Amino acid sequence: STVDFILDQVSALPSVRTYKMFGDYALYCNEKVVGLICDDDLFIKITEPGKTFVGDTYEEGIPYKGAKPYMLITDQLDDPEWLCKLLTITAHVLPLPKPKKKFKK
Repeated sequence: STVDFILDQVSALPSVRTYKMFGDYALYCNEKVVGLICDDDLFIKITEPGKTFVGDTYEEGIPYKGAKPYMLITDQLDDPEWLCKLLTITAHVLPLPKPKKKFKK
């Protein structure tokens, strides 16, 4: 499957995982959501350093109806080193997720 292929491509990064949501997958790096895998396409969150790294190959895509634009990654899926670098750059500039609130009973 596409998810397995992408995970294999970035297996050099020990901190990458996916989480299935609503039939598609969130892609995590260092416990930060850096992208989505939807309908066999890889979408990476747009950051300024990420756009600079991608350069001329930058293309926007919408992973699902109502979503913000993401970087659509197509041609570079066969380049594990490039993908690892993009995920690392993106994770580095994204904030850590806010801790979940504990509910009292």
